Amino acid sequence: MTRADATTLVASGLGFPEGPVMMPGGGVAVVEVRTGTVTEVAPDGTTRLLARPGGGPNGLAWGPDRMLYLCNNGGLGWAPEGDSFRPHGQAPDYEIGRIERIDPDTGEVTPLYDRVGDEPLKGPNDIVFAPDGSPSAGGFWFSDLGKNRPRDRDFGGVYWAASDGSEIVEAAFPVPGGANGIGLSPDGAVLYVAETETGRLWAWQVEGPGQLAKERWPSPHGGRLLCQLAHGRRLDSLAVTAEGNVVVGTLVAGELTTISPAGEIVDILTLPDPLPTNVCFGGDDMRTAYITLSLTGQLVAMRWPEPGLVLPFG
Repeated sequence: MTRADATTLVASGLGFPEGPVMMPGGGVAVVEVRTGTVTEVAPDGTTRLLARPGGGPNGLAWGPDRMLYLCNNGGLGWAPEGDSFRPHGQAPDYEIGRIERIDPDTGEVTPLYDRVGDEPLKGPNDIVFAPDGSPSAGGFWFSDLGKNRPRDRDFGGVYWAASDGSEIVEAAFPVPGGANGIGLSPDGAVLYVAETETGRLWAWQVEGPGQLAKERWPSPHGGRLLCQLAHGRRLDSLAVTAEGNVVVGTLVAGELTTISPAGEIVDILTLPDPLPTNVCFGGDDMRTAYITLSLTGQLVAMRWPEPGLVLPFG
């Protein structure tokens, strides 16, 4: 079913917003990838600077210590697109991708991880904490999109890391089309990852911290292909609902696509922006969807057909 429901504008003028998370008091924190900042949008639409990590802030999540954990892709290049800009390759001043911890009260940014063993992170993108009692409790999963340059590319993959900075594991590598959105089933037993360039949504059974059950063929990373979208659609970040459906930002087509745990497309929402990158859920009944329309620099809200999943520590 295709819908074109009206959305309510919450904020505009944002510098390629992504990574929305709910804040105490009903506001929404977003990263502004283009400006290297993290911003809180209040319910009345006013904004305030939370932190200035620089580079390319991307995915954002609450951790067990009431700190915000940030995927920083290290910086993107930007290409003009109408009256705005879209990401294009690697920033000229790019140094390294990293995971950072942010104090939302002071704005202090603390480095947590920038490599796995001797291998530097390339472009950390999205992050999800494992719920208590789940197979990978005690840490978070994150995706690495990799980095594109004019004639070569660094592959990214899927990683697990302890929230205290003590351990990081490469769990699935490579994801050739770029590992982007990441999420867990409500019980934390299944990990979902969106692959950008191929329009594929992958799934793995979680066996433990950093441990995923692998299929031997044909994927290069052992994932189980859940769904592949057609007609050049690319996938960005994702969120999971209370019933376990996966809602993924669908680029180029300008859609949010809802995919069941069985891999069926159960809903498509068309939006007035070709780059709806992410969604989070809030409100008393978890049925308010906050959506980042990144090319036009907007945060919008709408009533969602089903409740979103209550995230750990959020």
